[in-house]
Amino acid sequence: MKIAILSRNTRLYSTQRLMDVARERGHVVRVLDPLRCYVRIAPGDMSIRYKGKAIKGIDAVIPRIGVTSTFYGTAVLRQLEMMGVYTPNTSDAVLRARDKLRSLQILAAKGLDMPATVFGDNPDDTADVLAMLGEPPHVIKLNEGSQGTGVVLAEKRSASQSVIEAFRGLYANFLVQEFIAEAKGSDLRCFVVGKKVVAAMQRDAVPGEFRANIHRGATAQAATLSSEERRIAVQAASALGLGVAGVDMLRSKRGPLILEVNASPGLEGIEAATGVNVAGAIIKLLESESGARPSPAKRKAQRVD
Repeated sequence: MKIAILSRNTRLYSTQRLMDVARERGHVVRVLDPLRCYVRIAPGDMSIRYKGKAIKGIDAVIPRIGVTSTFYGTAVLRQLEMMGVYTPNTSDAVLRARDKLRSLQILAAKGLDMPATVFGDNPDDTADVLAMLGEPPHVIKLNEGSQGTGVVLAEKRSASQSVIEAFRGLYANFLVQEFIAEAKGSDLRCFVVGKKVVAAMQRDAVPGEFRANIHRGATAQAATLSSEERRIAVQAASALGLGVAGVDMLRSKRGPLILEVNASPGLEGIEAATGVNVAGAIIKLLESESGARPSPAKRKAQRVD
């Protein structure tokens, strides 16, 4: 099978792991920088080129599209889809997950619980928007932030209003959520591949920090999930149309609450914390869903022309 990985950096742990595992299983792999791909769109003539050469014969593509290249990256992914290439995460699914507000609306419509969330645009409505949410603390986050960036904890109503005013001054889209105090700075990352959770870890924020992101210094350890947590994680990924997803949730007094669903979850933290070969699970999903079987592992994989 010929596999393409859409990634801007071949040295990233996740990209390297996917590439290495795929080649170990006898597949042909090439990493494509989505910003170096360009397309031709015409009836009956959909094509894509990379650094001057046509991209042909790709069986499956794994999107590793960063926040800064969402628009262009998903356009390239969509082109490959239209050319008949299989992907576990379609361009539409990536866009659903990347937009926090849209994804929460979809998840809520499916009956999946989450921290209460409010959203409003006009400054004249700020007081009433916060009243809809309830008393602080409030968590205010950018709609398309990642790795904990653009996430602020406001402990007083005046602080919430100040942060909202600042975000509005930057013409940024944001949402406001209730703060789940009983989580105590910890969350769960559930890694979904296909229709099951293949690995899970608990992330614990450093003292004085409420964001449990590894990029923020949080520590991680393997987590044992309840059957309900597993079910919710799989349902969340499925609701957004994702075959590969990192579902983040909090343990609360009223049960598991979904924070967000990541369409390009990193592999380094989850593999280190759990010892699970998550990259292998992703490649096996491609094999089963694309109808391909891996060649003998000893066969030397060649690069795509």
